[in-house]
Amino acid sequence: MRGSVYYQTGQLTEAIFVEGAKKEDRIDRDHPHYKCMASYKSMKTYRDVWNNMGNYLKEHWELKDLEKINEEHIDAYISYKIEYYPSKQYLEKITSALGKLEDALKRFSLYTYGEERDYDFSIRQNKLHYARVQKLVADGYHNRVYQNPIQIIENLSDDHHKVAALIQLYGGARSEGVTLIKKDQLKGIAIDSISKKEVGIIETKEKGGKIGDVMIHPYVYEWLEEYFQYEKRFKIQYQAYADDIRQTCLRFGIEPHGSHGIRWTFAQNRVRTYQDHGYTYEQALQGVSWEMKHFRAGITEHYLGG
Repeated sequence: MRGSVYYQTGQLTEAIFVEGAKKEDRIDRDHPHYKCMASYKSMKTYRDVWNNMGNYLKEHWELKDLEKINEEHIDAYISYKIEYYPSKQYLEKITSALGKLEDALKRFSLYTYGEERDYDFSIRQNKLHYARVQKLVADGYHNRVYQNPIQIIENLSDDHHKVAALIQLYGGARSEGVTLIKKDQLKGIAIDSISKKEVGIIETKEKGGKIGDVMIHPYVYEWLEEYFQYEKRFKIQYQAYADDIRQTCLRFGIEPHGSHGIRWTFAQNRVRTYQDHGYTYEQALQGVSWEMKHFRAGITEHYLGG
């Protein structure tokens, strides 16, 4: 399928939306309107999710054709959403929307090619169940800072996971900023304008396509430089990374907060660094917000319990 994400979701909407379709027809397997949608409000809600996923896949998977979405993409997108501790209702909405995306793709292929192509997004239900059981859905404010993140990181089972976690701890990167890193993202050694210490710079593209620099400890940067002498890219699977963090936490009796908990820890540590170097609390909030690729200073207070 060609065109922008929004054009493609428009095509899929046309394939599945039938104004005025009766409920009894939409649940009748033998009716042409089986599994169609008839509510404008619900259709808009689901299409918003499709647009968000399409942009995510375009930015982080370089996938531009929604007809090529498969189980791995569904898994990655829901994992990406779970990292931000969504409400149970929001995650349920996402999984429902992706179920309807499966139906829309099947109907689109039937109308376009004369045969219904095979799409199976049932993994979405497994991910939803996992998030519920592991309590990865939000229940109001909960401090997710790790008191001893280095203990967790040093005991991760995979060296690549250790590097990813250190980048999040020292630079505040989101998970999508550490699961795939290419050599051209390394921007050299510089001086942190706040602490006046030497840091390595990595350029990342994260949530919403936001591009910016992440400052990391020089020894982590040097590890990456050496790594790229032999490899073309640094890549890890998010779910394996998250599971490694969780299992390590449980092994040491630490409440697990996923990889996002490491980002929370960065936020609190970085605010303290600003204040230790003469910045006011308000200046620290705004500075850390920008470093974490937010805009409003108030966003940082979320990580501080405000």
